[in-house]
Amino acid sequence: MFQNYNTNNVKLKHIITDNVVILNSMKGVSPVAFDNNIRNDCVLDSFPLDTSASACCSPKSSHSDTLLAKYAKAGYVISHFVEKFIDTDAGQIPVVRRKLDFKDKVQTVKARLGVTRNNYRVSQGLYAIGEPDENSEVLVTANFKLTFDILRTNINQLNLWILVLDTLGVNVWCAAGKGTFSTQELVKRVQLSGLEKIVKHRRLILPQLSATGVRAKDVKTMCGFNVIYGPVRASDIQAFLRNGRKAEPCMRRVTFTFKERLILTPIELTVAFKSLLITVAALLFISGVNSELFSLQNNLGSGLLKSLERGFFSLIFLFIGFVSGAVVTPALLPFLPFKAFAAKGIVSGAIFSLLAIFFSSTSSLNIAAMAALSTFGITVSSWFAMNFTGATPFTSPSGVEKEMKQFIPIQAGGAILSLVLWIYSAF
Repeated sequence: MFQNYNTNNVKLKHIITDNVVILNSMKGVSPVAFDNNIRNDCVLDSFPLDTSASACCSPKSSHSDTLLAKYAKAGYVISHFVEKFIDTDAGQIPVVRRKLDFKDKVQTVKARLGVTRNNYRVSQGLYAIGEPDENSEVLVTANFKLTFDILRTNINQLNLWILVLDTLGVNVWCAAGKGTFSTQELVKRVQLSGLEKIVKHRRLILPQLSATGVRAKDVKTMCGFNVIYGPVRASDIQAFLRNGRKAEPCMRRVTFTFKERLILTPIELTVAFKSLLITVAALLFISGVNSELFSLQNNLGSGLLKSLERGFFSLIFLFIGFVSGAVVTPALLPFLPFKAFAAKGIVSGAIFSLLAIFFSSTSSLNIAAMAALSTFGITVSSWFAMNFTGATPFTSPSGVEKEMKQFIPIQAGGAILSLVLWIYSAF
């Protein structure tokens, strides 16, 4: 249909779809070279006529244009992190960049905020990085894009193969627990990629955190490849390989450092955004009720000022409770007393609420109002701190369930008490 056009100048402008329909004519084409979050219709910039006689007037082709013109297949879109393709006995394999570009960084921020968290993935299959050959090692990872990006940016100057499993966009550890980073999926990807035709050796290096989902003995039996469990962190891969594929004790240890804890906190805001908006609306409504607003003396102006003041301070303590529970408690996790996260949130919330009350002492709020606000701030802090348990590497489902049963009644009691005190303080 494009016989009258120069397809070298065709550019992808926007993609609006969820999946790719693979036609029979595409069999043998490696799907890992293309984005899988695409829709059936692509909006193109233009279809300029093929005017070879006036080639001097044609726009200059970029690297992505050249790549698209050479490797594009109907129904596929080349991933932006692919820089070229290499030919192997199993077909063409995409080579990925070692560095994140601007688009990668923007997508990472969006994923960290939870905007694209549930659909942030790359296509499963075999990739190359650098100039790997038949003797190069094969690293195995999940198709969660954050995981994939962390791995490829931590491989400096090494030539490797990267086998990406279909974990439904879930990270390695969680996918192993959910059964998507599994023996069956690993064997399936090895066979579909034709890996036995590409490398002479029969070694697969898996992340240590995938061990709960993969049986090395079964992998050997089913596809002939030996499983070697690498380090916990991608940053240790190079040292692991230099050490003869042997991990030092520190490479086997799971950490949860200040940076690792803090980087998980932005998503709490996104997850809680809707509930926070509802809470804000409820606080403003409840704070608007006071004795002067409905006084027989009709002190409407004074009543409005009092409502505004109460609404302002209620929002301040809501913000304090959220920051204390969702940011401060995770950041100071090892230093706060008690084992339960909800209890840690109570401690953190109490400190911040007392500081806020001290700076609010010049307001017209009475003792009952101050008690209501501090109780509310502590309760909110405890709630959000408890929510953080799912993001940590040292909690279990049974432990989380036990903590929720223990502290949700306390948190509900705190919310009711603060509400009663707040309404009482208005009259």
